[in-house]
Amino acid sequence: MPVFGLAALWNGSARAERVRDLVEGLGALLPSPKPPGIVVALRETEATLELKLEVPSYPRSAVEALIEEVQQSGGTFVEMWRLPKAERDAFRARALTGPDAHELDDYEAAAIVLHGHLQQLAVREPIPDGPPPGPTSVPIAYFDTPAKAQAPAAPAPAPSTEPATEEPPAESIPEPGTPAYETFDTQRRGRRFAVKLEMEFRTELDFVREHATNISNGGLFVRTAHRPPVDSVVTVQVRLPNGERLQGDALVVHVVDDPYKGGVGLAFINDDTTFAETLDRYLASLAGTAS
Repeated sequence: MPVFGLAALWNGSARAERVRDLVEGLGALLPSPKPPGIVVALRETEATLELKLEVPSYPRSAVEALIEEVQQSGGTFVEMWRLPKAERDAFRARALTGPDAHELDDYEAAAIVLHGHLQQLAVREPIPDGPPPGPTSVPIAYFDTPAKAQAPAAPAPAPSTEPATEEPPAESIPEPGTPAYETFDTQRRGRRFAVKLEMEFRTELDFVREHATNISNGGLFVRTAHRPPVDSVVTVQVRLPNGERLQGDALVVHVVDDPYKGGVGLAFINDDTTFAETLDRYLASLAGTAS
């Protein structure tokens, strides 16, 4: 069963009562009444909640509702599973580890701990202005959400968490009031490479051998007539030219319905060190060849 890591951060500007009510109600909002992991970390200027959802497919509508609730409570939401493993590990080390990080059994306990800490932060001076920053300068975005407003590409690319696609969506800068989950990262956080890699992917019903046509540290695009629905999870095995293999779960985040160039964009959701290291080595070799 795939596991999706999610996190929310609040500081002294948050609405403590709203946060408490939000966290107490997560059992009704999310498809996992009690996820396999609930961690609350308390810092001098912020508090962080991490959830690990073990679900067969990505609960997009529930996560969208959660993002809105977190924003309205004065917090910042992070889809941790979308971050490259090195960045995800760095975020956990900064915000979710140490003596003030607590593994809790249920949402009610997490709500009590967060509420008490945020009340203490609110009476300290100075109160932080706005929600705490996440691990990136802009919110992590859904891959296939239409852009609200067009803008020139950022001048300085940085590593990407977006999965590779045949035709990547345009960059955008959100209009005022645009929800965080509807915005794209205006700083490219990785590089896509055109490839032709033999691969297999499995769904509950199909086993398909195809070719990946491009790849990044976030995922890959597979040209195929077999197009599982968006938000479903497939198991992939990619054969690399050096003989190594990438094997793990991926989320279908984009479907291109074209008779000739159609296929699916897959986002890697592995939290495995071997997988990340193998992918990083391969992408580094492609970058060296292209430079």
